[in-house]
Amino acid sequence: MNESCYGCSTCASADKPLEGFIAKLPMETSHHRVESQETKCGFGLQGVCCRLCANGPCRITPESPRGICGATADVMVTRNLLRAVAAGSGCYIHVVENTALNLKNTALEKGKLKGLGALERLCKTFGVSGKDDHEKALNVANAVLEDLYKPEYVKMDLVEKMAYPPRFKVWKELGILPGGAKSEVFKGVVKCSTNLNSDPVNMLIDCLRLGISTGIYGLTLTNLLNDVLLGEPEIRMAPVGLRVIDPDYINIMITGHQHTMFVHLQERLIAPDVVAKAKAVGAKGFKLVGCTCVGQDLQLRGAHYTEIFNGHAGNNYTSEAILATGAIDAVLSEFNCTLPGIETVCDTLSIKQICIDDVAKKANAELKQFVFAERGKHSEEIIDAIIASYKERRPKVKLNLLPEHGYENNLTGVSEVSLKKFLGGNWKPLVDLIVSGDIKGVAGVVGCSSLVAGGHDVLTVALVKELIARDIIVLTAGCSSGGIENCGLMVPEAAELAGPKLKAVCKKLGIPPVLNFGPCLAIGRLEIVATELAETIGIDIPQLPLVLSAAQWLEEQALADGCFGLALGLPLHLGLPPFITGSKVATQVLTEDMKSLTGGQVIINADAKESADLLEKIIQEKRRALKI
Repeated sequence: MNESCYGCSTCASADKPLEGFIAKLPMETSHHRVESQETKCGFGLQGVCCRLCANGPCRITPESPRGICGATADVMVTRNLLRAVAAGSGCYIHVVENTALNLKNTALEKGKLKGLGALERLCKTFGVSGKDDHEKALNVANAVLEDLYKPEYVKMDLVEKMAYPPRFKVWKELGILPGGAKSEVFKGVVKCSTNLNSDPVNMLIDCLRLGISTGIYGLTLTNLLNDVLLGEPEIRMAPVGLRVIDPDYINIMITGHQHTMFVHLQERLIAPDVVAKAKAVGAKGFKLVGCTCVGQDLQLRGAHYTEIFNGHAGNNYTSEAILATGAIDAVLSEFNCTLPGIETVCDTLSIKQICIDDVAKKANAELKQFVFAERGKHSEEIIDAIIASYKERRPKVKLNLLPEHGYENNLTGVSEVSLKKFLGGNWKPLVDLIVSGDIKGVAGVVGCSSLVAGGHDVLTVALVKELIARDIIVLTAGCSSGGIENCGLMVPEAAELAGPKLKAVCKKLGIPPVLNFGPCLAIGRLEIVATELAETIGIDIPQLPLVLSAAQWLEEQALADGCFGLALGLPLHLGLPPFITGSKVATQVLTEDMKSLTGGQVIINADAKESADLLEKIIQEKRRALKI
């Protein structure tokens, strides 16, 4: 063992400078723990373990094909999957509910609305109006909340208004239109409890229903409501990586998914009286350092926050390294993906932890539960606590910066609106490039970052390189974006890695071959792009030369995302199976039979080249069907 490091045995990362930095850290991180957790439970991997009652845990083997209660492998696997999808959906619905409540309260208080264009588009889509912008915002927020709170047996009104009509027709015919989103989560949890539903296909259908409510409300509408409150994304260049940490400032690392919860604090941090407090203790002021998806969201809207936001440093599995620089003085968290492992790093480096949503409370974090009416008081308390932390810790902590990490000129601010505007106000230029074959197809590479499938972002980055080399443009959303951008694939110079036709397109437009739509929530923005492309061509979404990959999916939320992708009728690649391979029924339905239901299918492959071959083949088949 190298005495200067904790253990030196860390997992591989696609980000080699980061891998080297973590290997030399004098503290344990998640990257160190991968080796000790390498031996996985084979029953868990296949989904054939059940501990829902005291007779268990029961495990399915060829010699023991049923649990004590009689549950088969198909029942156990689909029950476990539905439970996971319901939990993931619940997480997203929590986020959209809080976002809608914050918009409602802002409207009632006549507060600032930064995205009036987004507000007008939502009013038009919902068919609501108001005597002024605040009343319009109030009516929009109420329309979302009223749907979320409907019982399961009452269908949500906004689904038909938000969905592409051909898709809505398919969902209606299949009987998978969701009732109230919160009630659907409740029903999903009930259905997969002990000795209740034992029909695998029935439970898989519920997964699709949860996927639709997750996608339209938790993903798409959260983005659009955020646009109204926080301002719409604008395309620009921005720095990423550990280089964004400026030790001359009091640095606050933000983690989570709920940007609207700290917008008041964010504004206060650049107020002259608060900056004066920072200067009084020797700092130049405050900076927010982006981490996880809320950092991606700030980066996306960074044009509105240049004074306070210094850039996105990295994804969930970069968070410990960001803290280990010693230059982060506080962590402000409000949701996942805030790793439990950051607690020991924070303790070691005397970093103040503050949580503003108790669903994500860390054991040694101070809880300042967000209450809209008390946000002013809480903002001042948080500011004073962070200043005290800075004053106490900075003289004692040795900095360990990595200023050369990351890139200075990443393209960011890409949304369904800003990209269309960049293209001239309509999708025809992109459609023409696809028809001509200059862009062979589109791949949405979305979701999490994980430490499996080769290591930190290894499969994701390798797959993206394979896809762009085949003239397939890549659109990203989620923590995977953080890894891809820190590996240099979102700078214009990355065009050199693309196939000859895509490279020429990128060079002509001055863009990279990978376009970052921001947080995982922005999977909803990709759905809007897909819908509008299909509408422009006059086809349904499954006919587009478009594929999805969540190569290194991690959490239950990703499974709910995936169900949305399947409901949209898209091929969905996963690097690792979602604990279903122990069930013949689940595997057959998800990888084959789904094609005849929604048009979607799950493709499981952990090899980047083989996965790219499969996805390219699907794109080519769809091109031939369109006669292009």
